Amino acid sequence: RQYDVIVVGAGHAGSEAAAAAANLGSKVLLITMDMIKIAQMSCNPAMGGIAKGQIVKEIDALGGYSGIVTDRSMIQFRMLNKSKGPAMWSPRAQCDRMLFSLAWRSILEKTELIDFWQDTVNELIIEGGKKVKGVKTGLGIKFFGKTVILTNGTFLNGLMHIGQVKIKGGRAAEPGVGGLSKQIFNLGFTTGRMKTGTPPRLDGRTIDFDKLVKQEGDELVIPFSFVHEEVKMQKSLPCFIAHTSEKVHDILRTGFDDSPMFDGTITSTGPRYCPSIESKLITFAGKDRHQLFVEPEGLDTNEYYLNGFSSSLDLEIQLKGLRQIEGFENVKIFRPGYAIEYDYFDPMQLKLSMETKIIENLYFAGQINGTTGYEEAAAQGIMAGINAHLRVREKDEFTLKRDQAYIGVLIDDLVTKGVDEPYRMFTSRAEYRILLRQDNADKRLTPLSHELGLASDERMKILESKTASTDDLIDWFEKRSVSPAEINEKLLELGTNEIRQKVKLRDVVVRPQVGINDLISILPDLEEKVSAINVRRREAVESAEIEMKYEGYIEREKLIAGKISRLENLKIPDWINYNELTSLTFEAREKLTKVRPETIAQASRIPGVSPADISVLLVKLGR
Repeated sequence: RQYDVIVVGAGHAGSEAAAAAANLGSKVLLITMDMIKIAQMSCNPAMGGIAKGQIVKEIDALGGYSGIVTDRSMIQFRMLNKSKGPAMWSPRAQCDRMLFSLAWRSILEKTELIDFWQDTVNELIIEGGKKVKGVKTGLGIKFFGKTVILTNGTFLNGLMHIGQVKIKGGRAAEPGVGGLSKQIFNLGFTTGRMKTGTPPRLDGRTIDFDKLVKQEGDELVIPFSFVHEEVKMQKSLPCFIAHTSEKVHDILRTGFDDSPMFDGTITSTGPRYCPSIESKLITFAGKDRHQLFVEPEGLDTNEYYLNGFSSSLDLEIQLKGLRQIEGFENVKIFRPGYAIEYDYFDPMQLKLSMETKIIENLYFAGQINGTTGYEEAAAQGIMAGINAHLRVREKDEFTLKRDQAYIGVLIDDLVTKGVDEPYRMFTSRAEYRILLRQDNADKRLTPLSHELGLASDERMKILESKTASTDDLIDWFEKRSVSPAEINEKLLELGTNEIRQKVKLRDVVVRPQVGINDLISILPDLEEKVSAINVRRREAVESAEIEMKYEGYIEREKLIAGKISRLENLKIPDWINYNELTSLTFEAREKLTKVRPETIAQASRIPGVSPADISVLLVKLGR
C-alpha cells in the first residue's frame, strides 16, 4: 500500500489530479466514497461559460480530460459573447451528467497506474508534525504515500439546509466527512465555513414547455478538446427560459421567517455571483421578475435543472412558488433545492504549486480552497497532480503565470489574495485577456506540458499542423493585393467603405465588418487556399483572422506582460524576515509574513503592499 500520490476525492479536481500524476508516471491511489459518482455534476449539468470555457480549453491543452469528457457527453453547445471581441468568446456545453460521469470513470479505469479504493479518509498520517506520509480510512486501513492531494469538495463537515430541516452530508443522500477538518485545524491551518446551494430538480413530464421560451444551441459546434476536429452529438436538446413573477415572490417571502438564510442559522458566506432566489428578492427588491433557465439533465431522463432558483426555503414554500411560474402550474419535483455549508481552508496557506506551506508533500485542490465551480476545481486538480508527481521525482515545480493562462490567474489570486467568498473565475479577473483566448490555449500551454511529458506527441503534431496552416494563411494575406473591382461591391454589402486603389488583403480583413469567410465567395484563389488546408481548417482560419485583426492589441499586451515578467523572475529568498524591515509599513509586514510571496511580482499583487513597499524589497534584494 505504498504510492507516489494518494488523491482523496474523485470529483472534478480529484479526477484531473489522479489522471495527470498517473500519466506522468506516478503510482496513484484514488480514494472516493462512491465509485458510481466519479466526477459527478453535483449542480448544473454544464461545463464552460464565461472564462470557465477558457479554463476547460486550458486543461485540455495541458493534457487533461475535462474537455474530452465534455465533448463525449455534450447535448448542446453555445459560444457565449460572440457579439464581443474574441477575448470574451467563451464556449459552454450542456452535458448528459450520467454520460459525463461514466466517461470519466472509463478514462480513469483505463489509466494503468491508478488504483481505486471506495472509502472515506478521516485522518492524515503525519511524520514529525511536518510531513504527510499517508492516510487512514473510515475502515481503519492505512495507505502510505509520498504525497497526498485532498480534494474533498463540500464534504468536510457538510451540513445541508431545507427550511428548518438540517441534514449532515456533503451532497444530497451522501454522508459528509468528520474528523479530518479538526486534525487539519490542529496542524495550524486557518479554516472557515462557506455556503453554496442548488435548485430543485423538476419532473419534465409535468412542465408545459409550450409556455416557455425555447433556447436552441449553436449550429456550429466547436469541440472543447483540441484533439477533436468535430463533435458528433447523439442529439442536441434545447434549454428553455422561464420567469418568476410578483406572485412567486410573495409566496417565497412567506417562508423567510423559517429560512436558515434569515433566522441566523446560516452565517457562512455564499457565492456572490450565483445567489439563491431568496437572496435575489432582498438584493434586487425592485425587480418584479427574475429569469430562470430550464436545463435538461440528460438524453434518457425527464429530470430538469432550474438554473437561477437555488434555494434553502421550506419544501412546501418551494413547491408553491414554483407552481406560480408560467409553465410550471402542475410541476412536480424530484428533490428540493437546498443550501450546504462546508469547511474550507485559507488558500493563502498554499504555494503556487498547490502544496501547503505548513505540511510538506500535502496538496489541496478544489472547493476546499474556497472556490466554486467544476472548471476551477479541475484546473487546481491538474496542477496539483502535476506538482505532486514532480515532487516525488525531486524536480522543479510547474506553475503558470498570469499572462500564460486563466489557470495562472486563478491560482495566483487564491494564493496571493485569499478569499472572503466562494471564488469564481471571470474574464475581468485577467489583465491579459487578449492573450488568454479560448482558441489559442493549445498554442500557449501544450508545448509546456509536452516538455513535462503530459501532453502527448499527438497533441504536439496537431498543434504544429494548425500553427503552420495559420502562419501560411497570414503570410498569403500579407502578399495578396486586391483591387477595387474585385472587392468594393462586397465591402458595400458588408457595410464598410470602398477602397480607392489596390491594397493588401490583410488591410481589408482587419476591418471589424469583414471576415475571411465573407471573402471566400468572391476570391477564388482564397477559396482554393483555404480548401488546401487539410486538417484543422476551421481552427487555422479563425486563428489567422484573430491574429491579423487584433495584432496591435496582442503585441501591446505582450509588451506589458514582458515588463511584468521581469519582476516575476525576481525571487524572494525564504530567509527574509519582514518584521525586521522597519521601512515597510506595518500592514505590508503583516501581509508579506502571512503570504510569503515567492517573487517580487507576486508581492506587488498583495492587497495592502504599496509600490513604496516594493521599492524597499528591491533595495533589500540589491536591485
